[in-house]
Amino acid sequence: MPLPDPQPGLVIRYAYLWRNEAVRGREEGSKDRPCVIVLAVRKQGETVIVSVAPITHTPPPERSGAIEIPAATKQRLGLDAARSWIVTEEVNRFVWPGPDLRPVSRNQPDSFAYGFLPRGLYNAVLAQVREHILRRSLWPVNRDDPGAEG
Repeated sequence: MPLPDPQPGLVIRYAYLWRNEAVRGREEGSKDRPCVIVLAVRKQGETVIVSVAPITHTPPPERSGAIEIPAATKQRLGLDAARSWIVTEEVNRFVWPGPDLRPVSRNQPDSFAYGFLPRGLYNAVLAQVREHILRRSLWPVNRDDPGAEG
């Protein structure tokens, strides 16, 4: 199966590098996890720069940027039943597809995506990311230049 087209709202499996890991000098994410493509921008030629927001089971701290994923959406995507949140205050940026894209499971080694978020949920994620950009509280980690933030 070919790689999916990197479209906003698509949930992929990715070796996400948290900002606090990058600040400590790590270059690799410690865990593969579902992530939402928030933005995909085509640059010159065929190069596509993708920004992804991580999905986590860890409840967000008060006043942080995160949106809980409804149980029905998790079930439709084939994710586990535990509560999960999309973190909207940090993203990884990389040239698609990049070396950190992972298969969704060992049983599906050629499948890298779970499916799409519902439009309303994706729009809520995008609105929070935009709000973080406006408040200068978005923490991007550029995966194509290890150690570089922003």
